Amino acid sequence: MRKKAMLWEKLSDGNLRCDLCGHYCKISPGNFGRCGVRQNIEGRLFTCHYGKIIAKHVDPIEKKPLYHFFPGSRAYSIAAPGCNFRCSFCQNWDISQQKFEKSDLSENTVSPEVIVKAAKDAGCRSIAYTYTEPTIFFEYAYDTAKIAKENGLYNSFITNGFMTKEAIEKIAPYLDAANIDLKFFTDEAYKRLCGGKLEPVLGSIRKMKKMGIWVEVTTLVIPGENDSDHELRGIASFLAEIDTEMPWHLSRFYPAYKYTDLIPTPAETIERAISIGKEAGLKYIYPGNINLPADTICPDCGAYLISRNEYITEMPNKFNGECAKCGKKIKGIWI
Repeated sequence: MRKKAMLWEKLSDGNLRCDLCGHYCKISPGNFGRCGVRQNIEGRLFTCHYGKIIAKHVDPIEKKPLYHFFPGSRAYSIAAPGCNFRCSFCQNWDISQQKFEKSDLSENTVSPEVIVKAAKDAGCRSIAYTYTEPTIFFEYAYDTAKIAKENGLYNSFITNGFMTKEAIEKIAPYLDAANIDLKFFTDEAYKRLCGGKLEPVLGSIRKMKKMGIWVEVTTLVIPGENDSDHELRGIASFLAEIDTEMPWHLSRFYPAYKYTDLIPTPAETIERAISIGKEAGLKYIYPGNINLPADTICPDCGAYLISRNEYITEMPNKFNGECAKCGKKIKGIWI
């Protein structure tokens, strides 16, 4: 289904500029942007897979991962094909690297209303726009998020963060939380491995925090690429400068897509990254995809507040964001 796109402007000679993500694609008549789903049709920009859902599941919110956003709740997770990055190590490459013209999608379009009803019927607290890059199905996510809020549901983006400030400002009234991938801390690595740039991602983290969206950050720790002390310290220091209570998820890499010749990230590397994060002053650092403790502990008194075993979450006394032992307010969105 074609739908007129948001966030674009006309240039000369029938060309258009897409203002949705950090590529700012200049699109000539008949062609697509880098995402492969936004097309210049007779001088107007259209998204060409509106409502073409390629994945939908009911997930624990911890799977996103979001640990300070209604812990223990369920999220109705949806995705459409496509991405504005070309990550060589993508864990969901089979759906994220599809382009519209090559996608084998059903002719049926799933309306935002149907998604919201399904989420409510499943007892979900929120809808997560995830698995691929939600920026790429922005119009669909926007319409769905707006209806979700009207029906008492919350919304989260699981995103690479490579979006414009205009896109963030547009979705902000309906977006409650985001987990942003901060993959590297150099432009060289972003360009070589993702086909992107660093600064727009840093800008999205700053912008979302400023606009009151709850932000958690994930770094997939890849052996030989971003696991040096220098790289990890750069990421940790950047996050600490914004907010020492912003959760940082350190996810273990497993061989995938074009990176099948690497070993999985050693546990010792994740433990070293946690130490680096603590040295930078971060209060909540969580390992992922690995059998290491991922509990939420009060940074003031050391009391255990939330226990996690894979995706099973236990909260004594129905944790409401305040340490029962010392009274410290724990940042997040709770009950």
